[in-house]
Amino acid sequence: VQLQASGGGLVQAGGSLRLSCAASGRSVSSYPMGWHRQAPGKEREFVAVVSESGGSTDVADSVKGRFTISRDNAKNMVYLQMNSLKPEDTAIYYCVVRRTGMPRFRYDYRGQGTLVTVSS
Repeated sequence: VQLQASGGGLVQAGGSLRLSCAASGRSVSSYPMGWHRQAPGKEREFVAVVSESGGSTDVADSVKGRFTISRDNAKNMVYLQMNSLKPEDTAIYYCVVRRTGMPRFRYDYRGQGTLVTVSS
């Protein structure tokens, strides 16, 4: 499975971005997917996960109420809608896939990442 994230960029605090992740190589419709991020000088952290069907989601407390994860299995895509962005959301965002279990911390596949920079 190859994962290509896109949609990052520079945005002012309070703004919005929508990240997309395209999977290729095989269908990921039977795998849970998610997003992690890594800020400069910090460890990688869980952001959001979505179940195979899209019916179950979970987000980190730090982004709850602001970020929403969704997926489109017909397109082999997963998305992260980010609203009310804060400077502390600045990080490289990675799309992840795990064959069994929600990829909150462990994953089997990870994309290259897309940089999100939030200015104050």
